[in-house]
Amino acid sequence: MLKKATMLAAAAANFLGFPLVFLSILLILTGCATTLPKDVQRTPSRAFANHETTSTGQLFDEKAQQHPGKSGFTIISKGRRAFTGRIAMTALAEKTIDLQYYIWEPDTTGRILALRLIEAADRGVRVRILLDDHTLESRDPGIASMDAHPNIEIRVFNPFAHRGSRLFGFLTDFDRINHRMHNKLVVVDNVLAIVGGRNIGDHYFGVEPDTNFRDLDVFSAGPIVREVSRVFDYFWNGDWSYPIAALVERTYTEADLSEAVATAREMINKEKYPYSLDEDVQKLIGQLGEIRGRLIWAPGRVVWDDPSSIAEGKEVDDIQEAIYRKLETLDEELLIESAYFVARERGIQMVKKLVEKGVRVRILTNSLASTDVVAAHGGYATGRKQLIENGAEIYELRPDAVSKTVTEKRYFAGGRSRAALHTKAIVFERDSVLIGSLNMDPRAGEINTEIVLYVKSEELARRVIAYMDEGVLLKNSYRVQLDDDGNLIWITEEDGQEVRYTMEPESTFWQRFVSGFVQMLGIEDQL
Repeated sequence: MLKKATMLAAAAANFLGFPLVFLSILLILTGCATTLPKDVQRTPSRAFANHETTSTGQLFDEKAQQHPGKSGFTIISKGRRAFTGRIAMTALAEKTIDLQYYIWEPDTTGRILALRLIEAADRGVRVRILLDDHTLESRDPGIASMDAHPNIEIRVFNPFAHRGSRLFGFLTDFDRINHRMHNKLVVVDNVLAIVGGRNIGDHYFGVEPDTNFRDLDVFSAGPIVREVSRVFDYFWNGDWSYPIAALVERTYTEADLSEAVATAREMINKEKYPYSLDEDVQKLIGQLGEIRGRLIWAPGRVVWDDPSSIAEGKEVDDIQEAIYRKLETLDEELLIESAYFVARERGIQMVKKLVEKGVRVRILTNSLASTDVVAAHGGYATGRKQLIENGAEIYELRPDAVSKTVTEKRYFAGGRSRAALHTKAIVFERDSVLIGSLNMDPRAGEINTEIVLYVKSEELARRVIAYMDEGVLLKNSYRVQLDDDGNLIWITEEDGQEVRYTMEPESTFWQRFVSGFVQMLGIEDQL
């Protein structure tokens, strides 16, 4: 019982906020279980089979045929470009749009994308949206209203049976609910795909007044897109994905949709997007031929976690094990950028083994001041000193990072928004990259499902390394080292001068308290 309470505390810390951890432990035995609906009707559907018949299909297939066995790739590092790209894809769609996301915020960015998808559906495009349920509390009516469109279907992954309270779900159905779908992707006409770290929301695309994420996506065309679509179809048609219509108490109609659209448009007009999205989209579409010409054509494959492990009660470790197999082959260098980096004994010993072998290991993750999940930082801090002792170069992002690839250099209400790290990328030996939804932590490795693209390309690796190198500049990060007495110190640069800190820089007392408390709990397996 104590172990389960501790696991619940970790999950609550990650999903619901740390103050609820104590409440979760106290209420572990309370509540009555609610069950999911039985005999749910799921109409099977598949990705568009004749991608080459669309305009974009013809454009990109012509180039793909010149590179047999390879796909085209480029990275998207800037938030503005990342959102413009997604909106442009909805405009280019002729047959289908498939989206799979862990988080879809009901903010300006989320509303704009929803309206553009509705516009695509209005012209006959089939839209399938698969969302994880953990942030959808109280949002069923809006989602069901969108689902009322005849060309839009929305499904919810591993839903909470009790629709009114996420905490209640954790208390009564923890073993199932603890597993989430962390995947993030969009595919248009089975021709173009974006896979990466970004969810849908203002702070993923550089337009949030307070905090914006440094993040990375990979845009792709060619055969790899069909692989991504097959993964989406597998999730979409599985028993773990529930049509939203099966989770709500009444049937939603096109009248509900019309009302929801009107409300969304009114809110968007009030909030005002900080740049001209339509101008950006038209410019990007006009550059489609140039974009195709700049793609890097290289061998690539999709690596993903099978959600059936969740239903069978197994660990979800498909990608994690693939990474460990790759690490065993390294001789020179490993570069990691991960929003959450929680190393347990196996990872710590792997770093030691690599460094002793002559491999350089460099890691950039969030500082305590920049992280959006303090509990995860507590898990990272548990093994941080040992990682440094074992030879890893450790950097932590500063919350005031100003590089254009760290956060859009935008100003709101007279000040610059703060930076936080959300990237999930690895470069192996400067000749191959892994980019997607996978953080370097146990939750990503064994509890949630993830999807990443692995690409063997020195040129793509160079582009990712340039992005990574920007992040570890001392004007953007702290280099964490040990002083002569073996104590942690944080080294950075301010106004061209080296500055040293002897405790977590720019952090608050509460952040340090929560991080320290998590370290004492010993719940790294759930972080």
